[in-house]
Amino acid sequence: MRVAVFSTKSYDREFLDRANSGRHELHYLEPRLSAETAPLGAGFEAVCGFVNDRFEADVVETLAKSGTRLITLRCAGYNNVDLAAARKHAVTVLRVPGYSPHAVAEHTVGLMLALNRKLPRAYNRVRDGNFALDGLLGFDLHGKTVGVIGTGKIGTVVCKILAGFGCEILAVDPFPNETCRFLAVRYVKADELLAQSDMITLHCPLTPENKHMIDSTALRQMRAGVMLINTSRGALIDTLAVVDALRSGKIGYLGLDVYEEEEQIFFEDRSGLIISDDVFSRLLTFPNVLITGHQAFFTREALENIAATTVDNITKFEGGLALDTRVAGQ
Repeated sequence: MRVAVFSTKSYDREFLDRANSGRHELHYLEPRLSAETAPLGAGFEAVCGFVNDRFEADVVETLAKSGTRLITLRCAGYNNVDLAAARKHAVTVLRVPGYSPHAVAEHTVGLMLALNRKLPRAYNRVRDGNFALDGLLGFDLHGKTVGVIGTGKIGTVVCKILAGFGCEILAVDPFPNETCRFLAVRYVKADELLAQSDMITLHCPLTPENKHMIDSTALRQMRAGVMLINTSRGALIDTLAVVDALRSGKIGYLGLDVYEEEEQIFFEDRSGLIISDDVFSRLLTFPNVLITGHQAFFTREALENIAATTVDNITKFEGGLALDTRVAGQ
């Protein structure tokens, strides 16, 4: 099949070419997919996108009218796809549901450790010849209560790691799983998790129903000084409410690998530019905030799995085979 691959970087080409081995005709495009760039996908039977490519209704219509029959995503989430438009135009939507839960889970715990032990500040001090310990006081993870919102594949691995630290783990998920129960994870109501957790980490997909689930109301229920981690989707958090909670001290530590307006910032070198997003810039001023640029997924194993599943999705679709990675509702 002829495939237009949007939002490509050098590492995308490397891993996709290796997985493809000449099976499909992959055309790599650097721009993100949007209404303005959709015409670049004209004439391609399949379009491959990433987390910040926008498959909105007008984009799907443009692609479908020019011959696109398949949207294949190089990610697990699909909140950036208008599924109703895809159904209307008979465009199949496939994804990569389980590329490496370990990659994201390990990065999540890495953010927890770095924030708690103030590793970025400690690193910079030592580089400057400052070996003072004032201001670097942390706490033992052992015995702390961690709230895990979403215990799918990633959330379950997070629970496994935190159980190894000796944490008490509370969880919220409409579909509790036996692996977490075996780890002594206690499923509770959301209010109880928010009120009792020393640390809270988000591992659920973004849906219209849970957008801004961490808002001012949820924040008021949390313990003073709580650690909040988000490596899932940026819009799960109401960023303005979080900024207010940082200013008041309600949030003591904030770790983000995602941001609700990230598509205008992440995945590009902007070191020589002024970032025009005032809210994001405000977050960067807090010493107890650690932000990474949507890199939690970024391991060799994950990229190998993403590429292999993406190519396999295209091959199965072309061959009319069963599609077990089809997005729900398609």
